[in-house]
Amino acid sequence: MANRHKHLNPNQSYEPKRCWVGDTHKIIYNTLEEAELAAEVAKYDHHISTDLKPYKCPYADHYHLASKD
Repeated sequence: MANRHKHLNPNQSYEPKRCWVGDTHKIIYNTLEEAELAAEVAKYDHHISTDLKPYKCPYADHYHLASKD
């Protein structure tokens, strides 16, 4: 598997792809598995207490995360 980010300089920030869902500019995850992993990483890294749940974008063929309050 090729390294998708092999040209990233460690001093540069990574800006993920996004799309508009309603009034929100949400991060795009290409697969359900990628979205689930991102939810787990966010929960661990940012000490998020609410569960983030992946869902299929109603406008395109990818996934987003939503908090379930």
